[in-house]
Amino acid sequence: MAKRTIRDLNLRDRRVFIRVDFNVPLKNGVIGDDTRIRESLPTIEYALNAGARVVILASHLGRPKGKPNPEISLRPVATRTGELLKRSVAFVDDCIGPAAESVVNNASSGSVVLLENLRFHPEEEKNDATFAKGLAALADVYVNDAFGAAHRAHASVEAIVRLVPEAGAGLLMEKELRYLGETLANPARPFVAVLGGAKVSDKIEVIENLIPRVDRLLIGGAMAYTFFKATGKPVGKSLVEEDKLDSARDIIARAQQRGLQLLLPSDHVVAAKLEAGVPTETIGVDDPAIGERMGLDIGPQTVSAYRQALSGAQTVVWNGPMGVFEIDAFAQGTIAVARAVADVKGTTIIGGGDSIAAIKKAGVADRITHISTGGGASLEFLGGRTLPGVAVLPDA
Repeated sequence: MAKRTIRDLNLRDRRVFIRVDFNVPLKNGVIGDDTRIRESLPTIEYALNAGARVVILASHLGRPKGKPNPEISLRPVATRTGELLKRSVAFVDDCIGPAAESVVNNASSGSVVLLENLRFHPEEEKNDATFAKGLAALADVYVNDAFGAAHRAHASVEAIVRLVPEAGAGLLMEKELRYLGETLANPARPFVAVLGGAKVSDKIEVIENLIPRVDRLLIGGAMAYTFFKATGKPVGKSLVEEDKLDSARDIIARAQQRGLQLLLPSDHVVAAKLEAGVPTETIGVDDPAIGERMGLDIGPQTVSAYRQALSGAQTVVWNGPMGVFEIDAFAQGTIAVARAVADVKGTTIIGGGDSIAAIKKAGVADRITHISTGGGASLEFLGGRTLPGVAVLPDA
């Protein structure tokens, strides 16, 4: 995964186009969480310190379906980026064409410019070469710092790289590839993976890619119920993917074949419906008393077993919550696992928005080695897929 990085590029007096991932939560012009902006500050500051004539920032935000939508304009993001950089950030109302070219070409030396939402143009998601040419016209050098968008073959991520004289990875992209790449290629052992979330279908590739690599695999969240049904356990009204029962059986068989410790919950918190304030009960996963209820969190017995499985680990990857973490009554398992992961003395990597939210809710974010900014991208990477935005960058 050794790619040319921003450190290998000559940036002095050049227009440096940085594809960032500023896809932040935004409501009524207010940014809910600026983590993604903060994560790219080192790359932006590196370019400025290396003498870039102008730093051009480009990102998507939300899903505008290929047309302008003032509610997801990047204008508030330009303001916040300026506050964090402690310098003015010019905002351009479009990302290609005469307006963008005029602002970039007339910018004073050392300026920072943020272009409007790339996805206001349908050509961005189509990886359109003409649109990419319009973006490339702004740049002498291209830097991809948007790991969160690297799994998409979009114009600002893939096509543009073929149209600029020089390209490389940003410092955040480099960090993501280093941690995730080393974890898969050469992990310190024991290597434990914790996978949760709603659907097995979202994680099948990851599980299959991790089975030959990990020493222990811990499964929680609603996806556990597809495994339970596949092995004849009572699941009540819990979420089950009927079309993935054979896949679940195959995963169990492959884990047994390899002698891999595959842990599933032994007890769970059940309730009649998914809402705050409903009566709950903790029962064993073999107990038919689940009746018409659904499983919504792992129980204390499972928490204890998972804590034990994580103790002594040297590498941990965690993606996906253990229960319906948004409701406090069903968040305890996820928070307990977050604390157990934080107690690990080795390398800990968290990916996916819900797992990151859990780490923050548990107050242990500062004790995690690496928090990945790309949920979908990190899943595809861990699933062994090639990320188009990474593959197209020149090798070191």
